[in-house]
Amino acid sequence: MRWAVLLIVIALLAFLAWCGFRVWHFYRAVNGEIPREIPSAEDYPVRGVDISYYQGEIDWNVLAEDDHVTFAFIKATEGSSHQDERFTENWENARSAGVYVGAYHFISFETSGETQADNFISLVPKQANSLPPVLDLELYNEEVNLNPPSREEVHEILDAMIEKLEAHYGVKPIIYTSSNLYIKYLLGSYWGYDIWMSNTSCEPIENWTFWQYSFEGKLPGFAAEDIPVDLNVYNGDEKDFYEEFGLSPDFAVYRKETVW
Repeated sequence: MRWAVLLIVIALLAFLAWCGFRVWHFYRAVNGEIPREIPSAEDYPVRGVDISYYQGEIDWNVLAEDDHVTFAFIKATEGSSHQDERFTENWENARSAGVYVGAYHFISFETSGETQADNFISLVPKQANSLPPVLDLELYNEEVNLNPPSREEVHEILDAMIEKLEAHYGVKPIIYTSSNLYIKYLLGSYWGYDIWMSNTSCEPIENWTFWQYSFEGKLPGFAAEDIPVDLNVYNGDEKDFYEEFGLSPDFAVYRKETVW
């Protein structure tokens, strides 16, 4: 019994020491005291981008060559009325090139979650071999930064959108955010939802499924070569990626999936 208790105490102390090291490392990284972390292709082989109309014309066949990207999150909608002008083009061309795609919605705090979900559903198809919808949670301008919404207001919008999107697409949405907003709005809530974390300094200390690690990526296939693209990795290998999201690795099947 004494040995069992001792082993439990040692394991607990080791875990707390590891947590403390991660927090200290995170603090030093975000404050620029150590070089920023770049996830290696060996540790994180499933890599991708997130894009919008801002990136302009994209040659997805070039982008998909030589394992430049496995997946892409494509901006679809914002608020209750805005729809990205290149969404359909990017969605169809990416799928045709064999890139696994998901659509994201930029959340507005000015309109209801129900109408924002309706906007997304009106544009984004239900299509097999697609990644789940993404809800992008950011404080997007100076006014919102100075007067941020309360946790209750954010949850009201998120809950309404999640309910509608889950009912329509049959999967749990992914939530995109930054570390500070995760702590402010999500910590202790939304268990079971995958988190796509933005942190350009180091690996997030939160439990993450996708990590956006750079806003300054340069990859082949973009006509506007001077415009950077956001770079991301998935927290696992290809087998994990396929299994978690129910994806087929057979592109001959993938390209033929129809909308319903």
